[in-house]
Amino acid sequence: MTTSYTPPKVWTWDSSNGGEFASINRPIAGPTHDKALPTGEHPFQLYSLATPNGVKVTVMLEELLALGHSGAEYDAWLIRINEGDQFSSGFVDVNPNSKIPALLDRSADEPVRVFESGSILLYLAEKFGELLPKEPAAKAEVMNWLFWQMGSAPYLGGGFGHFYAYAPEKFEYPINRFTMETKRQLDVLERQLADHAYIAGDEYSIADIAIWPWYGVLVQGKLYGAAEFLSVSDYPNVIAWAERIAQRPAVQRGRRVNRVWGDESEQLAERHSANDLD
Repeated sequence: MTTSYTPPKVWTWDSSNGGEFASINRPIAGPTHDKALPTGEHPFQLYSLATPNGVKVTVMLEELLALGHSGAEYDAWLIRINEGDQFSSGFVDVNPNSKIPALLDRSADEPVRVFESGSILLYLAEKFGELLPKEPAAKAEVMNWLFWQMGSAPYLGGGFGHFYAYAPEKFEYPINRFTMETKRQLDVLERQLADHAYIAGDEYSIADIAIWPWYGVLVQGKLYGAAEFLSVSDYPNVIAWAERIAQRPAVQRGRRVNRVWGDESEQLAERHSANDLD
């Protein structure tokens, strides 16, 4: 750190701060403009982007379809967060927190809104009776790891990812602080996966679907370009698990949906039919 900062008695918002995402960060909630969300013909309407949290849901839906649940058909609409789509009145109606992903289930008489990626995974798992054990102890273990991810990933994304990759300046203290925590979390997974094929045991579950887009993609070198910096070779069990998950056809399909960057062959801005991915 080359400069010091003394907080004022009362904080005031300076919209010029915030780096790459300064234009969409603000200290208040609610919509900035009126705009209805589009709707398609399928039971589920997903409004998202292929960030790690968005990928969780598209992978889950593709896994359900692969298991033969035609009722899991969905339309995936692109929400360009860099352009503030998440602050439209229509999106805020589905998710008052203005974060992707947001899901609208129109299969019932009254549409059900579901937001927060972990909540969406749990909702879909219970609705279709898949990827979540029914036996209480096994279910509890899956839930343990699902909530572990929800509590841990902000340190990886908003902490390490922000200061390492996106902040307008590099500062040693926050990078060191969040690197230490990220490596600690990877070690938690490494130890768990030493004796288990999947995160919560011997069966693939929503715990894997929640954790892989963050930590699996990280050790594969596809998140923040930080694999060498984090010495991911220290975590061979996590790497093996990540590669095993990456080979699943539904994962390969789901990670392409709402992706508008990278290799063009892996991009699919919107998904309205299974044929869109073929």
